[in-house]
Amino acid sequence: MKKIVYTLALAVTLWSCKTGSGSNAAKKNTVDVNINLTDVKDDKVLVTVTAPSIKTDEIVYSIPKTVPGTYSTDNYGKYSDSFKAFDAKGNELTVKRIDDNSWSIADAKKLQKITYLVGDTFDTEKGTGFGNDDVFSPAGTNINAGINFMVNTHGFVGYFKDKLDVPYNVTITHPETLWGATSMTDEDASTTSDKFTTPRYAILVENPIMYSKPDYTTFNVNGMDILIAVYSPTGKFTAESITPEMKTMMTAQKNFLGKVNATKKYTVLLYLSSMAKDDAHGFGALEHPTATTVVLPETMPKERLVESMKDVVSHEFFHIVTPLTIHSKEIQYFDYNDPKMSEHLWMYEGVTEYFANLFQINQGLIDEADFYNRIADKIDQAKGLNDTMSFTTMSANVLKEPYKAQYLNVYQKGALIGMCIDIIIREKSNGERGILDLMHKLAEEYGVEKPFNDNELFAKITQLTYPEVGEFLKTHVAGTTPIAYDTYLAKVGVTKSTDKKPGGVFIKGQTPYITVSKETKQISIRPEIELNDFYKNLNLKSGDIILSVNNKPYSLDNIYDLVGESQGWKENDPITILIKRNGAEQTIKGTVKLPYEEIETFKATDASKEKLRNAWLKN
Repeated sequence: MKKIVYTLALAVTLWSCKTGSGSNAAKKNTVDVNINLTDVKDDKVLVTVTAPSIKTDEIVYSIPKTVPGTYSTDNYGKYSDSFKAFDAKGNELTVKRIDDNSWSIADAKKLQKITYLVGDTFDTEKGTGFGNDDVFSPAGTNINAGINFMVNTHGFVGYFKDKLDVPYNVTITHPETLWGATSMTDEDASTTSDKFTTPRYAILVENPIMYSKPDYTTFNVNGMDILIAVYSPTGKFTAESITPEMKTMMTAQKNFLGKVNATKKYTVLLYLSSMAKDDAHGFGALEHPTATTVVLPETMPKERLVESMKDVVSHEFFHIVTPLTIHSKEIQYFDYNDPKMSEHLWMYEGVTEYFANLFQINQGLIDEADFYNRIADKIDQAKGLNDTMSFTTMSANVLKEPYKAQYLNVYQKGALIGMCIDIIIREKSNGERGILDLMHKLAEEYGVEKPFNDNELFAKITQLTYPEVGEFLKTHVAGTTPIAYDTYLAKVGVTKSTDKKPGGVFIKGQTPYITVSKETKQISIRPEIELNDFYKNLNLKSGDIILSVNNKPYSLDNIYDLVGESQGWKENDPITILIKRNGAEQTIKGTVKLPYEEIETFKATDASKEKLRNAWLKN
């Protein structure tokens, strides 16, 4: 999972299982599901589940509390209601709701089918997905009748207790105008009905489907078929408009991974939010074995959208390495309603995030200065989190406080842990091997069908690498000692430096330059704040009310549009701003002057380490 401030799954081969050979046995041991996307009432859809053979007097049906890759308690079952159970004659059976996610059904031996209504999570989001109880949008669901359905299957379909290994046949009826983008194969030739078959529940959960007006492209990269599907409310973006950049990026990823990846099909589902009150507000992506769901604001300029796609999709794609190929027993035998978390988020999310940045310098998509700026930014972001908390302890307890609040450090310190291990291995092997080589060896040692024990991983890594790596893991990952990043970067001839980069026009760090009146919905420049060069250049003053920019009106209702569009402004672009100052309207015309900030970064300074540095960044 990758979140953006404004993602664990298993490979398909892990879940293969045998079914009964006879038709009667197959029928008794199959869960048949129908999701009706055609008849939407009160923003809810009907789900009908035909039960497999049940031999107990009581059975529990559950919708997940937590799903792999989210590291949060989301209680997807609380979005379902009107739960009913029936026998073969249509008589209702007694049902009792146990908690947010589970229902017990009496006289279960008679159970023929259950029905319930599912509402979507996008409608309930209140913020950015951080610091609140919102379901992270890429893991959420959307029901927009006749227009878009984001079918993250765990939000619609549950499982019977002790029946996780039962095959699922899922039929989805949908408007003829909508097409379902997914990595699964539709077995129904109808234009209004799709049928998907999976050998067990876990595979169904890891295969999202997005229904919308057909907008997709397909291409092949080194033997892997890729599908890019886009939902853009206003049509601002299309799959075709972003495919060239996606193809370049995914080709580079395949080249970087080499033999470690053998995925044959991969789907990218991009949902662009209108930023309306009832739309998605949690931006980022969630990984699956053969797919990624991405949610971003439609207001982003194309350059920013493509850059965000590169960062989040590359991160999710590299989950193919870990945890999809290399993972612990906690992940292989995931409990959707009483999850036990693994100690190794430093690897699942941290190393994955490190690869998402390293491959870009390795494959020539960014230069060294950009890469060093990214490393410096991660160091700076990590400073704002608890640097003395054991990473393994945090990982194992990430669903509860105070550890939950430190989760975002998996993308910061977690990636830096990966970088330091990479540098140690490069130094000890004279540049011949790095952390990607370690991941290759771990994949050979374990792989999709053989999980490791959490408490044995560090010893195995030490055996496959060097004692220095084991000591680093013991001291800085399991232990509480902060990492001296300068020491490790110096090993490859990289030292501290300063640089300048353009900052945000309307926000600096977490400090905004503008505020909004709840009564009038008007946007104004905050008083008692030192204004940056953008405001000074246009002679804008504290207290000025911004009515429109370049002839487009702005208010509380579309403030996200203003912030998003400002990210595409270039130095010296012409700009016209209509303001109200002291009760009188006036038009200000001028040019954009971006505020530049001095930042700490790194640069290569030791020529004697050039060979090792090149091995680190470019081998």
